[in-house]
Amino acid sequence: MPKEYLTIDETRDMMLVVADKIIEAEPILTDADRALGDGDHGIGMERGMTAVKEALDGNEFPCVGKVFMGVGMAMMSSMGGASGAVFGTLFRSGGKALKDAESLDGAGVATFWKEGSENVMSRGGAKPGDKTMVDSLVPAAEKSAAATGSVSEALIAAAMGAVAGRDASEDMIATMGRAKTLGEKSLGKPDAGCVSVAIIAETMRDFIDS
Repeated sequence: MPKEYLTIDETRDMMLVVADKIIEAEPILTDADRALGDGDHGIGMERGMTAVKEALDGNEFPCVGKVFMGVGMAMMSSMGGASGAVFGTLFRSGGKALKDAESLDGAGVATFWKEGSENVMSRGGAKPGDKTMVDSLVPAAEKSAAATGSVSEALIAAAMGAVAGRDASEDMIATMGRAKTLGEKSLGKPDAGCVSVAIIAETMRDFIDS
């Protein structure tokens, strides 16, 4: 049966699993970034998620929003650079929008992705089609918003959107960041930020069935 919501502790535990999955995926993220940029995305995400584990593990939080905000602050303070800023913004702004919610339901998932994606676009200036993490964030937000119902349904929908966005980024020419200099040579390879977003969304989805 679909799970209707996650408690605060379950939300924290979900993000700890996400952190482990991203740390495990460092070589994949490094290779994805090396194909289009300087190859430091994997190391940065590993460092950020290691800080997330330190911030969350064994700690109690008053609401689910504070869990996500804790993730964002840990990433911002440990990663540095553009990735730290935008991934930190994703989690901080998404968490802030959830306010004092004592559980994470389907509407909360949609709010997280919507506010997170909008604030990332505002901060970084990227828009859909620029071949950045935004190309996974926006479809994750749109799909989860259309999934009325349980947290399970919203997380499944968000993952579907994020993965579709990652795959679609392969057919885009980069117009921002270091990959911009590659022009048409950036075709055929996914954006590394999209790969990270897809892993995050898929791991959040899979946590429900674990």
